[in-house]
Amino acid sequence: MDALLELAGPDMAAVDALIRAHMDSPVPVIPALADHLIAGSAKRLRPLLTVGAARLAGAQDDACLKLAAAVEFIHTATLLHDDVVDSSELRRGRVAAHLIWGAPSSVLVGDFLFARAFELMVGAGSMPALEVLARASRVISEGEVLQLTRSHDLDLTQEVYIEIIGAKTAELFAAAAEAGAISAGASPERCRALRKFGQDLGLAFQLVDDALDYSGDAGTLGKNAGDDFREGKVTLPLLYAMARTGAAERDFWVRTVDRREQTDADFERVRGLMAETRALDDTLALAARYAETAKAALADFPSNSWRPALEDLADFSVRRKA
Repeated sequence: MDALLELAGPDMAAVDALIRAHMDSPVPVIPALADHLIAGSAKRLRPLLTVGAARLAGAQDDACLKLAAAVEFIHTATLLHDDVVDSSELRRGRVAAHLIWGAPSSVLVGDFLFARAFELMVGAGSMPALEVLARASRVISEGEVLQLTRSHDLDLTQEVYIEIIGAKTAELFAAAAEAGAISAGASPERCRALRKFGQDLGLAFQLVDDALDYSGDAGTLGKNAGDDFREGKVTLPLLYAMARTGAAERDFWVRTVDRREQTDADFERVRGLMAETRALDDTLALAARYAETAKAALADFPSNSWRPALEDLADFSVRRKA
């Protein structure tokens, strides 16, 4: 990501300034809680995508900056809500906000950040971009509810799983890139191409996240490994492992995933089963295919410095360890 971070450096400094300014509130707990989470985001991947898409599409002004800041607020708000729903203990290497300030404050500050995001979108003065990001906010919520209603579901299909991550994760990547293109005055075809880039990048990113939950550790992930398993979330690595172990391990899956009756040794057993069934390898292989289709979506753009930098971002989404 070095090339993209260098290219976008001045823009991202301006986005950070907007984020800081719009975190302010006369209610002290709001900036304190928001800063606890936002300060832990080193790369600001989604607003970086908005900036990169805008510049690739030919933007010469700063119209994308407020949209990029809005994207970061939408993302942060969803994280605050997710951590309460999932009872997460860590986020970005820090104690989850709800464990410090309480669940009610976390939820309400998440609502505050959503409101700030919409203020920024209105301030950007682009009704089409506002429509794209407003729709994304709705789709993300639908994806989270769908995932919640299908938790512990041993009969979840790969198609429904892709639908879930497409909504709860990839939609914001797609909207971030599309909004950037819109702010640059790009043609409908190029807006669609950058939306496709963001969508497939987001799918690759989430697939890798789901694999890392079984292969990583808290020191590199910034959250506890195995959280998905302990919460009974059926992700693609688990789907592969369950399908490939068949009847021999059915009782184990019913106990640990459906009923969530787990011992300390169960997570290590799951890791072993995933190694035996190549569940993680095949999840990462699918992520790599999405990264390739993301890069292919940029084929008709000029081969300036922004295009290879965004292509590198797709590769990074698959190679990363956190």
